[in-house]
Amino acid sequence: MREKGFTALKTNIFLYEGGKPRGWRPGFGVPFLPELNVDKDVLRNVRTHLAAMRDGAGPDVDLLLDLNFNAKTEGYLKILKALADFDMFWVEVDSYSPEALGYIRRQSPHPVSSCETLLGLREFLPYFREQAMDVTIIDAVWNGVWQAMKIANAAEAFEVNIAPHNFYGHLATMMNAHFAAATPNLRIMEIDIDRLPWDEEVFTVVPQFENGHLVVPDTPGWGTEPIVETIKAHPPKGPGGLLHYRRP
Repeated sequence: MREKGFTALKTNIFLYEGGKPRGWRPGFGVPFLPELNVDKDVLRNVRTHLAAMRDGAGPDVDLLLDLNFNAKTEGYLKILKALADFDMFWVEVDSYSPEALGYIRRQSPHPVSSCETLLGLREFLPYFREQAMDVTIIDAVWNGVWQAMKIANAAEAFEVNIAPHNFYGHLATMMNAHFAAATPNLRIMEIDIDRLPWDEEVFTVVPQFENGHLVVPDTPGWGTEPIVETIKAHPPKGPGGLLHYRRP
């Protein structure tokens, strides 16, 4: 990331076993730990992982940590306190409770971002009223850019900046580029730059970067179109993040 000129990088929780990293996502059933407790081994691994990233990225690249739904209030606070000596751009916390998230934010040594899973302005308002996060993450792809703009405007009224939720493909990146360019209270925009080795084959135009910054497209519409025939040549494969069904 540093060599490509990007200003920040984001990671999730990883455990190291035999020197190899393994994603720790109990909030999504991997591993299956529905109680979502955070033990000392997880805390040690989070510190090790972030220390390695800081060493590799250097002091000028911001670090972001995404905790998703992988803990409950007590566990989130354990992680935040364990990372108090790190210089974090933000820690991303997902919680179904605005009150719990506000409680976490008020005790956090780092800025807190959240709300990427919410849909519609009504779902965001309780989090705004609670002053539950420093940065509101808005998924403009699922909300639609028109609704996302309403949410961003409401965030500005509560003195909160926003960040687009963007871990998808190039079409979503172009949609979010337009959304970000039209939003006066933008904090930062995420993008997955190495999602698939054949990503560039399935779109007519791909995102362009200058000095680590995304260039807003000037091509018609969202700025790119999917190439359906090429997409069909790459059908979904399991196992992975997709749910697969079969008839009995």
